[in-house]
Amino acid sequence: MARQATIYHNPACGTSRNVLAALREAGIEPTIVEYLKTPPDRATLETLLKTMGKSVRDILRKRGTPYEELGLGDPAVTDDEIFVAIAKHPVLIERPIVVLDKKAALCRPAETVRDLLG
Repeated sequence: MARQATIYHNPACGTSRNVLAALREAGIEPTIVEYLKTPPDRATLETLLKTMGKSVRDILRKRGTPYEELGLGDPAVTDDEIFVAIAKHPVLIERPIVVLDKKAALCRPAETVRDLLG
């Protein structure tokens, strides 16, 4: 049976490209979501986070994003405020996130995808 996979992908990101290549090398052709063009909605993000066992802060990208200027490192910033910031600036989502079968992981570093491929 073919394995079902989705990658939240940024083609400009080397790590994201490497993870996509690893999936393909394993014989898996994932659904590719270019999240900067079609960002996941809050419900989708919450499902991904629950599956990964992570909080919304765990998937925040700091480098090359408005993370600092939005003050998202402040512990007083609520999860709701972070979700609003992500909706406005999807670049704040760290990449790539891969969903494979019933598991999900933030595959950074790229080798993390091996745990999902198991």
